[in-house]
Amino acid sequence: MAASAYAGEQPSATAAVVKGRIKVADEVVEKVAFLAVMEVPGVADLGGDLARAFESVRDRVGIGSRRGNQGINAQIQDRQVAVSLTIVVEYGHVVMEVATAVKTNVARSVSRMLGLRVTEVNVTVDDVRLPGEPKPTADPPEPDPF
Repeated sequence: MAASAYAGEQPSATAAVVKGRIKVADEVVEKVAFLAVMEVPGVADLGGDLARAFESVRDRVGIGSRRGNQGINAQIQDRQVAVSLTIVVEYGHVVMEVATAVKTNVARSVSRMLGLRVTEVNVTVDDVRLPGEPKPTADPPEPDPF
């Protein structure tokens, strides 16, 4: 019975020379970065004031759900990627520690999941979420029955 390369066997020499390109879209990097950012304790939200206001309006009028790349911009060139992002930190967390943890987690996740070399991660802290401020919802608000 022949073993396949997917069953833990080494790929054959012919599999190693298969020609073709693999292209990863910037949006894929942005989504992976989004998930990595939201894993970091102390991150309240993503995006600058304008982006958050735009998303709030989108939610209120019901034109789609919250975008997974709000506040994140990625640029890929020659299997290297630079990521810039804007975050809001929860009050009570040390801003520099949260920003450093975001940089580290984004670089690690993008590199591991996509096989790209992360050359830089630029973090802008745009705001601090105060206690009692509402968190954004991923779902549009319920329609008023009256």
